[in-house]
Amino acid sequence: MSSWSIGELAEQVGMSTDTLRYYEKIALLPRALRDSGGRRHYGEADLARLLFIQRAQAMNFSLAEIGHLLQLRERPQATRANVRQLAAEKLEEVEARLKSLRLLRNELRLLLNLCAGSEDGCPILESLDSDHG
Repeated sequence: MSSWSIGELAEQVGMSTDTLRYYEKIALLPRALRDSGGRRHYGEADLARLLFIQRAQAMNFSLAEIGHLLQLRERPQATRANVRQLAAEKLEEVEARLKSLRLLRNELRLLLNLCAGSEDGCPILESLDSDHG
């Protein structure tokens, strides 16, 4: 079984040691075992947990939501409906964000085209100055 110091584990997952300490503080990561010198040591389960956290963050789950997912992860069959609900809610948030980004993209394209064809000023600045921009 592998064992890593906090620095080694942080490097392996691409996080800072401060992040790992913070995750311990907020109970996303169990308290590490310490050697006689007080140095933290982590195992395979800790690595798997951190990789799970990273994947959940990539899906835009908040740390609080990830904490909930980690609790549900302990009993996957009993909590299947809860996990599906959390994922469905996250998908709704992503869809809403995509809709907002598409609207923003279209507005920026329009403003760029208007600015390119304008002799007098730039509609981009006028749009940002207006109340309805």
